[in-house]
Amino acid sequence: MKTILVPTDFSEQAANALRFAAQIARKSGETEIMVLHILEGLGQHSFNTVGEVNAGSGENAVLMAHLLERAKEELNNLINQDEFDGVSMTGTVEVGNPYKGIAKEIARCGAELVVMGTKGSSGLEEVLIGSNTEKVVRYSKCPVITVKAAVGLDSIKNIVFATNLVEDQTRMVAELKKIQKLTGATLHLVKVNTPNHFHTDRQIRDEFAKFIDKYEFTDYTTNIYNDATEEDGIIYFAQDIKACLIAIGTHGRTGLLHLLSGSIAEDLVNHSQVPVWTLSMRK
Repeated sequence: MKTILVPTDFSEQAANALRFAAQIARKSGETEIMVLHILEGLGQHSFNTVGEVNAGSGENAVLMAHLLERAKEELNNLINQDEFDGVSMTGTVEVGNPYKGIAKEIARCGAELVVMGTKGSSGLEEVLIGSNTEKVVRYSKCPVITVKAAVGLDSIKNIVFATNLVEDQTRMVAELKKIQKLTGATLHLVKVNTPNHFHTDRQIRDEFAKFIDKYEFTDYTTNIYNDATEEDGIIYFAQDIKACLIAIGTHGRTGLLHLLSGSIAEDLVNHSQVPVWTLSMRK
């Protein structure tokens, strides 16, 4: 793994994400962390933490220069903390739309992983607005790990892999095996059986047999979990086995289809208290 992107808004959750990314970088070796902060709504300007500010003229330029300089100082202070000694980090500030800025940086630096903090959302905010984190989860071409509380890489001994056992998941499994190898964790494959999409135990066991044969897993368990919804089943199963990471694919649906069907992955990002590893399955 060569590059990890960590967006930051200087919140506690973002700090937890950066610490987790630093642990991954140390264990991976030869990995650079790109730390990105985005200021919203002030035009299209950018600079890196060792660059100059060019904000135009007028009152807006004065405000822009002040905000950028303050962000530059805060970002420099962040990446130069003693706890990150030995980790290669570069800080960048962008101005504009957070999601677009993150997507642009993923492409620019060739990020192989995004680690970002999330506070989650609920109620009307979750239904109508969502979050930039959800958009990154929905569309990112590389894996995304969302973090709320502080987490230690060495503490991840059990990873839940929620799967429907049906779709082609070749790329997802390949990427997931990388994080399994990095942590040395046991992979717990789980199929959640719900009343609306009920399968018999015999059917699911047959599906598991084909799935395991196709993807050649090692150090794994297979599990059937019955619950009213897939999201609840995944969360409760993770709690039951004391998992420290949940992995799931997202379909990246948009527009009316996304509004009607929602996304289990995005729901998990909002509601799970343990980190969630996601990868878009859009081709």
